[in-house]
Amino acid sequence: MTAGKQLDALLDVMATLRGPDGCAWDREQTMSSLRPFVLEEAHELVDAIRSGESDAIREELGDLLLEVVFVTQIATEAGLFDMAAVTSGIREKLLRRHPHVFGDARASTPGKAIEHWEAIKAKEKPRTSSVLDNVPVSMPALARAEKLSKRAASVGFDWESRQQVLDKIAEELAELDEATAQKRPDAVHEEMGDLLFAVVNLARHSGVDAEISLSDASEKFSKRFRYIEERVAASGRELGAVPLEELEALWQNAKQS
Repeated sequence: MTAGKQLDALLDVMATLRGPDGCAWDREQTMSSLRPFVLEEAHELVDAIRSGESDAIREELGDLLLEVVFVTQIATEAGLFDMAAVTSGIREKLLRRHPHVFGDARASTPGKAIEHWEAIKAKEKPRTSSVLDNVPVSMPALARAEKLSKRAASVGFDWESRQQVLDKIAEELAELDEATAQKRPDAVHEEMGDLLFAVVNLARHSGVDAEISLSDASEKFSKRFRYIEERVAASGRELGAVPLEELEALWQNAKQS
């Protein structure tokens, strides 16, 4: 069965699940109620891609596609749009935004291709009151901070050098220390946010994706800490009973291995 026929069959299954004799849970869902599932499946797909396991990637792609089909079915029932409109819309967008492939424009580098995309996107999008409009609030905080700072930088509101960002981080760290010393919880909360935002900008000026960088660092920490847990368990002791100096030594071993 071709991919198109498989998609049609999947749409039929979803229509049945949402029908009068379908599943009670599926029938009561709304676009709003499906939001956490869309995010969850997207994150699980990212994890699968990170693992490099093709079976897991295939499965998670299917789970994310299910959410797309689910939301589209709800929209179809409401008379808003259907899957044909979704697929034709994204196809037409790809054709428009790749004039260097489907037109006469030229783009010999990935950077030039992105310039074409962004320029056409800017023409297509309705004019808004702020360059910061349409940055989703539901984005992960680091990714949203980077997106907002990029938007501001696109109109010239940016540090001129990486060193200036480092100076800003030092300034924010000093303000955080002051707020902590003064025992002002609200100020500590605010200054911590300012510090993190400045670090995101350092990542941007360094050509690093802050979200992916922190994700990789968290995964690295997880692997090293699990190494410590395994070694302590093998010694027949509880983790909380092991002196910090020994835990640090195990941590160094985990780094080397």
